[in-house]
Amino acid sequence: MFFRRAREDRAFREAQRASHALLLQLQATQPWGDFPESTQLFPAPAAEGPAVSDLPPPELRVPSRQEVAGLMMRWEQPLVIGGEVRTCPECGVYRDWIVFCMRDDSIWLRCRAGHETKEPGLDAAWYNRNSGPVDRFHPTLEEGLRHLGH
Repeated sequence: MFFRRAREDRAFREAQRASHALLLQLQATQPWGDFPESTQLFPAPAAEGPAVSDLPPPELRVPSRQEVAGLMMRWEQPLVIGGEVRTCPECGVYRDWIVFCMRDDSIWLRCRAGHETKEPGLDAAWYNRNSGPVDRFHPTLEEGLRHLGH
């Protein structure tokens, strides 16, 4: 049984080699129909005309992460961190937070009353998993809070 399989494998490899040799011979003798004879596959770009930028105009560009002070999102349900519901240390509320992700990747929470506290149990990866796409940039914190309903 083993020898028969080896003979079949050998016969298959010999047939592959013969077909490959035939293909090489055919490619060497047959001209290609629509393929240009030039060895240059991609022509050089024309040097004529003004250079056009691929970037969108400045008024349509999104600020980079270094140009914004932070990102914010609204978190209306109770915030559970490490199995515990997070409450405001000053007023005791446990829902309707504004979550800030600052430039240094620290997370801050702001309750409806305006109390802010740093949250060491959350990080930028958590923020990125739970936030939606950025829909607007605001020049001031007050405008951003007004947009989010605070």
